Amino acid sequence: MADILDAIAERGDASVAVLSELFSASAATMRRDLSVLADRGLIVRTHGGAKVNGSMAEMPVALRDTRFHDAKQRIARAAAALIPRERHAVALSGGTTTAGVARELAHHPDLTIVTNSLSIATQVAANPRLKVVMTGGILRPQSLELVGVLAEGTFTAVNVGTAILGADGVSAVAGVTTHDETEARTNHAMVSKAQRTIVVADGSKIGRAALALMVDSAQIDILITDESADPEELDRLRALGVDVIVA
Repeated sequence: MADILDAIAERGDASVAVLSELFSASAATMRRDLSVLADRGLIVRTHGGAKVNGSMAEMPVALRDTRFHDAKQRIARAAAALIPRERHAVALSGGTTTAGVARELAHHPDLTIVTNSLSIATQVAANPRLKVVMTGGILRPQSLELVGVLAEGTFTAVNVGTAILGADGVSAVAGVTTHDETEARTNHAMVSKAQRTIVVADGSKIGRAALALMVDSAQIDILITDESADPEELDRLRALGVDVIVA
């Protein structure tokens, strides 16, 4: 369904006939999928099709999890390989790519994970070798992250060796960005006490800019992305001193 949502977003609106041809699906199947997306508030049904919902700028985490799966797995493995095997504290923002990193870190002994993501905390809590520190805050249903002053206070009260930051956009000019300004402030607090910052973002995010700035590009120590990323944008980031890894 994420692909259907992308197709409608690119066009502004699309008919059932166009979408059925694009995805090689029957009209009945496409109407059912559009009804599901409309029920979630992601699109608005029109006569014979659908159009974008102007109030919906951010894709819910449940749908994001299905996109660019293989690339995100490679990125997650590359990020986890950079984390020391000895005692170390890692801060993780929410997102499907950072959740993949958390899965890979389950194999690391004597690790402390600090996060504001309910998804990540639930995922790693079952591993007795990992110590999990969860922030407080206000729950954002789109991302299942806790944000606001309580979350920021937790992040600024601890020192971590590595902050691993997901993003909705990464560019040399606009920096590392996300759709929600409160989430951006919380994630800025997360990286403020970290010894190094690793940004994990699939190629579709490279060269894009979302609403709210989390960190400037020059504050990124390492960017891990995949081979679909715009090579010219990666060169611009390298020129700012970012160590770019293509997984």
